[in-house]
Amino acid sequence: AALPGPAPADWVQAPLEPAVRAVLVGFDEHFSYAKLCQALRYLLRGGSECLLVGTNRDHRLPLEGGAGIPGTGCLVKAVETAAQREAFIVGKPNRFMFDCVAQEFPVDPARTIMVGDRLDTDILMGNSCGLTTLLTLTGVTALDEVRGHQDSGCPARHSLVPDFYVDSIADLLPALGQ
Repeated sequence: AALPGPAPADWVQAPLEPAVRAVLVGFDEHFSYAKLCQALRYLLRGGSECLLVGTNRDHRLPLEGGAGIPGTGCLVKAVETAAQREAFIVGKPNRFMFDCVAQEFPVDPARTIMVGDRLDTDILMGNSCGLTTLLTLTGVTALDEVRGHQDSGCPARHSLVPDFYVDSIADLLPALGQ
């Protein structure tokens, strides 16, 4: 909703919907300082009873040719910083999404593969859920990064190592046809 007036002093006067009990931060190409202010006002008004939920923490979204744009994680971090509290992330790498699917469908982790292009979201979630993981090298992750995690002595970094990798998701198409 539009906020009254052009200045921050006006923004704190904008009416708040009484029924709001959560602030959800997701991808928003129109994110603004005014929206950040509004989110903070809801969180301050509701205190711990007002949930702060984020869709994901992706810091960058890759585009073709190696370009990228800021990811939703940047917006989540802005609201977390303003509110001085951490969001509950419902997307990867949190296993919440997997648990919801597993409650509705008979998912056998031993027969399930997580395919993704990010170590810190896709592969971490797959590994934490006991799934086989497959990294595609078409996103933000390079093979050197995988090797660095694999060669480290740190268990947390090992949780970022996929079981398999392919250069492109297209490499899987022949196997899917069989």
